Amino acid sequence: MKKTVKDIDLKGKKVLVRCDFNVPMDEDKNITDTTRIIAAIPTIKYLLENDCAIILCSHLGRPKGEFKPEFSLKPVANELSKILGKEVIMAEDVIGEDAKTKAANLKSGEIMLLENVRFHKEETDNDEGFAKELASLAEVYVNDAFGAAHRAHASTAGVAKFLPAVSGFLIEKELECLGDAINNPERPFVAILGGAKVSDKIGVIDSLLEKVDTLLIGGGMAYTFFKAQGYEVGNSICELDKLDLAKEAMAKAKAKGVNLVLPVDTKVGKEFKPDTESKTVAWTEIPADWEGFDIGEKTIEIFSEEIKKAKTVIWNGPVGLFEFPQFSVGTNAIARVLATIDAKTIIGGGDSAAAVKKAGLEDKMTHISTGGGASLEFLEGKKLPGIECLLDK
Repeated sequence: MKKTVKDIDLKGKKVLVRCDFNVPMDEDKNITDTTRIIAAIPTIKYLLENDCAIILCSHLGRPKGEFKPEFSLKPVANELSKILGKEVIMAEDVIGEDAKTKAANLKSGEIMLLENVRFHKEETDNDEGFAKELASLAEVYVNDAFGAAHRAHASTAGVAKFLPAVSGFLIEKELECLGDAINNPERPFVAILGGAKVSDKIGVIDSLLEKVDTLLIGGGMAYTFFKAQGYEVGNSICELDKLDLAKEAMAKAKAKGVNLVLPVDTKVGKEFKPDTESKTVAWTEIPADWEGFDIGEKTIEIFSEEIKKAKTVIWNGPVGLFEFPQFSVGTNAIARVLATIDAKTIIGGGDSAAAVKKAGLEDKMTHISTGGGASLEFLEGKKLPGIECLLDK
């Protein structure tokens, strides 16, 4: 167990908080989804209650180590000011004169936000000198950026060398929800894996086959499993170099007594475009010049029945090309079933979280992870650098 903000004396201290403010914005720099900002509020409010001077930092997008105004965190400072009802001071840089001066003058109860840490190449290199400069702004470090916890960067791991480091409430909640589901699930335990590629999920499949009762596989990676059994997949996404891994996964499931369920039918389209001609075919009968984009109606029924039996469900990755309405049927159906069952339902961030939100069902889930990549690596049993570096209880 890692220490949290509650396990350390923070009264009146200057605190550096790593948040995940990597939020989507439109062309006019309006934030289109504030989920990640709202997720940071409980920790910020707790620090305010303890008279801390708060220095927030985050990355946004991939500016590749140079200043690019379109990746500025200024819109986040404005949004935070609105939500908190108090001014969030914006620094013009990260470890430059402006940031240092503002940090030095910051009083208890005040909040400032540093500019995008990824404007410095040293951030992603986890450069020790950069981490030390960043740490010198404060007396305590709090990591609350679960979405970046799988990265060993200066602001997620490096600073912990120079400051006492604890987690915020968001990371605590993520570790509790994901940890309980994986290590101590109420059974039956069902996992639903989707997304495009088997290669992204090999470690997760392997790890889950040790723990789950049922594994449902949909999305683009199902076609690699079909091909591994010698069937035509047409123009569907398929990783020919991963056929052996798909076979191994099926063999392991059999050996472990895990019910591995693949689609029995698939909705195929002529071309990769929203209004393409489409039809549903059996999984063994995908036409040579068509492409699979969603699970079919029979598969929706089979998957739904398995999910209804569950007491714990983890879902990572959409089961179809949900960005196109005609191929979002399977993914939306899964979201609706999860919203109605009496079970612990955990959505593993990324596209599955986006799909649940798009369907307006986020408040019906037990937990929606704020980190796609981080939750995947956690499910895989990997150590996350941004968590490992924190003080143990």
